[in-house]
Amino acid sequence: MSDVMECLSLAGKVALVTGGAGLYGRQIVAALAEAGARTYIASRGLAALEAVADEERARGHDVRPLPLDLSDEASIDATVARVAAESGGCDILVNNAVTREPDAVWGGPMAAYDRSLRINASALFYLTHAVTEGMKRRGGGSVVNIGSMMGSVGVEPANYAGTDMHARPSPAYFYEKGGMQNFTRWAASIFGPDGIRVNTVSPGGFLAGQPAPFVAAYSARTQLGRMANDTDLKGVVVFLASDASAYITGANIPVDGGYTAK
Repeated sequence: MSDVMECLSLAGKVALVTGGAGLYGRQIVAALAEAGARTYIASRGLAALEAVADEERARGHDVRPLPLDLSDEASIDATVARVAAESGGCDILVNNAVTREPDAVWGGPMAAYDRSLRINASALFYLTHAVTEGMKRRGGGSVVNIGSMMGSVGVEPANYAGTDMHARPSPAYFYEKGGMQNFTRWAASIFGPDGIRVNTVSPGGFLAGQPAPFVAAYSARTQLGRMANDTDLKGVVVFLASDASAYITGANIPVDGGYTAK
């Protein structure tokens, strides 16, 4: 390894982040751009992405928004082709976008589960395949899947006591985020010979205006005594995207304040 700070630099790298304007995506985009990567952000909400890109460009960073509908194969193909045409392909893919299908509740219709799985599973497979084909030609790369601590644990009903929040979250989300961890292991074993690393980051609960009883109960359930903030993912994403983690693949890293370790 050369100088460790040089290893953390993403200068000259090209990143594609699905989403990018949401709770997790915004700090992921900032982190990659601050580390020097040309960063493409892609989702259906192009206006929100344009606002993020404008903010980052004002800070001197190269952030480029693209339209992407993860339910549509042709849209995925067009986004990957656009990045390849402009920048030669990706060195870093961050699978961050997620859908929360409101009807995919326990006892809900199969169609609702299918809509959720199409974005959170089928599109994950399809996009990762499309991007990693280009990574192979570039000699390697890094895929970072944004999971959730809910992929590792069950529901804690006590967190919801004293609130009107639903104490029985969608089974689809738990299923998908748990599956993402094992997809990461599968993909790491498949792509390792091509120099492509695949890892998962599993964030804990993000402080975003939840009722005070929930915040107190959830915070007490962690080892650090608080919920996640708007910078907690930045370091681990840059680490996994960079050469500083060159010998790490197939891993799941909880960034949850110790929630799943307690």
